[in-house]
Amino acid sequence: MKKIYYLSTCDTCKRILKELKPLDDLELQDIKSDPISPVELNVLRNLAGSYEALFSKRARLFRERQLKNRQLEENDYETLLLEHYTFLKRPVIVVNDQIFIGNTPKVISAAKETIHS
Repeated sequence: MKKIYYLSTCDTCKRILKELKPLDDLELQDIKSDPISPVELNVLRNLAGSYEALFSKRARLFRERQLKNRQLEENDYETLLLEHYTFLKRPVIVVNDQIFIGNTPKVISAAKETIHS
């Protein structure tokens, strides 16, 4: 599988997609208009090692719901990720059996190298 889960309204995601071009053989999934399915999320969890690794603690809803004050378990992360797209750390790039999560320069550089090698 070669796929990028991103948010089309996110300027950071747009910048990263431009940086990663060409994306000829990668499928793009806008998680706002095409929400991630439970099956897809499970595949990502298997690659990432946990739902927590996919979870964005910088999401606005994380602060609004005061989730930092709760002790979240793996099933809580799974539920929240399926409930609202903003909880997914973006972008998530999958190239075969490798996963790249987030937008740090190191992650994006490694993803770019893997995509174009």
